[in-house]
Amino acid sequence: MTAPLYIITGAMAAGKSTIAKALVQRFDKSAHVGGDAFLRMIAKGGAVMGPVLDSEAIVQLHLRQDIAMDAVRRFVAAGFTTVYQDILIGADFVRVTKALADLAPRIVVLNPSVETLAQRDADRHKTGYGEHFPPNVLADALRSETPREGLWLDSSAMSVDGVVERILEAW
Repeated sequence: MTAPLYIITGAMAAGKSTIAKALVQRFDKSAHVGGDAFLRMIAKGGAVMGPVLDSEAIVQLHLRQDIAMDAVRRFVAAGFTTVYQDILIGADFVRVTKALADLAPRIVVLNPSVETLAQRDADRHKTGYGEHFPPNVLADALRSETPREGLWLDSSAMSVDGVVERILEAW
C-alpha cells in the first residue's frame, strides 16, 4: 500500500498553505509540497501570473506543476503521507489529478466565499488580488470550470482545526 496523497486546492487566499501545514502535522511521517515554492525558484525571466496567462506563463505554470508532481511521487514512494497544495483550477485541476490518479489522491477543494477570500488576502503579508484581479475571478473559475471531485469545503466560517478534522473524517 502506498502512502496517502492529499491534494489541496482553491483560489488565492483560500487557506491552502495554512491547511496543508496543519494537516501534515497530523501524521508521523509527512511531507508538504507547495506549488508556489517551485515558482519562486525562477530567479529571472518569470512570467506574470494573473487572471489571463500568456503562452509563456502557461509553460511556466505547467513546469511548476510537473516539478511538484515529481516531488510528490518521490515522497509518496518513500512512504511519506504527502500534502500537495497549489492553485489547480479547471484544466489544470484535470491535468494534475489525472496525472496523479494512480496514487488515488484525496482531493480537497477549499471554496470559501469571495468576501472571505478578499478579507484573508487583505490580512496577509502577501497580497495577490487587486483592482485588475479581484477575488471573484478565481472563485468563479473554480466553481464553474473545476470538476466536482473530492471534498469541497466552504471554509469561510471554519477554523483551521475544523477544516483539518473534516478532511481526516472524509478519509
